[in-house]
Amino acid sequence: MSVKIRLQRHGSKKRPFYFIVVANSTAPRDGKFIEKLGTYNPLTIPASVRINRERALHWMQQGAEPTNTCRRILSFKGVLFLRHLMRGVTLGLFDETTALEKFENWNGEHEELVAKREESHRKDRLHKRSETVRESVKRVEDKNAAKLEALKAAEAAETTTSEEEAN
Repeated sequence: MSVKIRLQRHGSKKRPFYFIVVANSTAPRDGKFIEKLGTYNPLTIPASVRINRERALHWMQQGAEPTNTCRRILSFKGVLFLRHLMRGVTLGLFDETTALEKFENWNGEHEELVAKREESHRKDRLHKRSETVRESVKRVEDKNAAKLEALKAAEAAETTTSEEEAN
């Protein structure tokens, strides 16, 4: 029996929400699973991922193969790096406390990087929104100015035609 770590789709049409599960490879995508490891919501910006690292690491050490998307998610959350460090512990390259210390250092740097990306994305969205508002205000002002000029031209034409009729 081959075990996979994969996504199980939930949510309504065009509003996907996924559970990250451990399942038998022959089970249907949304069918029976062994254990739920976490959730993945691609609709939020950035995509939100919640995962139980310890259980994911346990299943990876037991031989569970992640699908491509789950591999990316596990890599982003540091499970693959943690597995790499634990392999170093089993080979005797360093002890477990050193491995956990290295992981905590990496995790801290990674969280800072993600926070910076979120902030820059938020600023970009705000900047684009304010540019859009400025453009729409300018468009309305230009339209109103054109109408005002057309009214002035029409009034001037009426004045000249009334003067010609008077003569």
